[in-house]
Amino acid sequence: MFTLTSLNLNGIRSAASKGVEAWLAKSRPDCICVQEVKAQAADVAGRFEALAGLKGYFHFAEKKGYSGVAAYCRHEPSDVVAGWDGGEFDAEGRYVELRFDTPARRLSLISCYFPSGSSGEERQQAKFRFLAAFEPHLARLKAGREFILCGDVNIAHQKEDLKNWRSNQKNSGFLPEERAWMTKLLNETGLVDVYRRLRPDTTDACYTWWSNRGNAYANNVGWRLDYQIATADLARTAREVTIYKEERFSDHAPLTIRYELAI
Repeated sequence: MFTLTSLNLNGIRSAASKGVEAWLAKSRPDCICVQEVKAQAADVAGRFEALAGLKGYFHFAEKKGYSGVAAYCRHEPSDVVAGWDGGEFDAEGRYVELRFDTPARRLSLISCYFPSGSSGEERQQAKFRFLAAFEPHLARLKAGREFILCGDVNIAHQKEDLKNWRSNQKNSGFLPEERAWMTKLLNETGLVDVYRRLRPDTTDACYTWWSNRGNAYANNVGWRLDYQIATADLARTAREVTIYKEERFSDHAPLTIRYELAI
């Protein structure tokens, strides 16, 4: 079995101070894909190059204290790809891909942090630009590789994926255009939302993010923003899924899926 976790850290130093490394040592995933590292190479050196015995591979944002992703893995990749568009979004540190290639298989594990549009129209337009370019990127990748993309997608796909769906239909993260993009990705590109493959009917228990306002966590007023999206053959190997809520390392909860997969 191969255990894969995705978690938006909301700052690696903050998550470390809240015990994320001790939890990793206990839960022992084979790989954890993290987003919002909010650090630079100099901050990581000597402290966060590895976590609980997992070696880290990074894509940092140019702006200090902003974005950044990493994948910590027990297995040595054959190649590491940091970035995907060569421009606007690579400057924001949003994509790292670990490749595990053999003569028999071309496999990638991806950590990705989609833009949020919640701060205003300018960032929402950036999010739309990201989505418009990213779907063709994934389609091209799918044509030659199997992959699992882990990440904070910043989209709740269906009304079952957030508590207050009626009042959020005009808010970033649940806009009709964003939801339509996700539908197209799954239906036309042929990728699989692995959580929903395993838990097609779950509602309140599916949330992975809660606002820091208004006792949202205590009242479970959440959103499902964190995903593992896989090519079909890999998705079929998924066996178990958990969202860990006993401890809080950030405003997101870790999403862990076990696959019947050897790397």
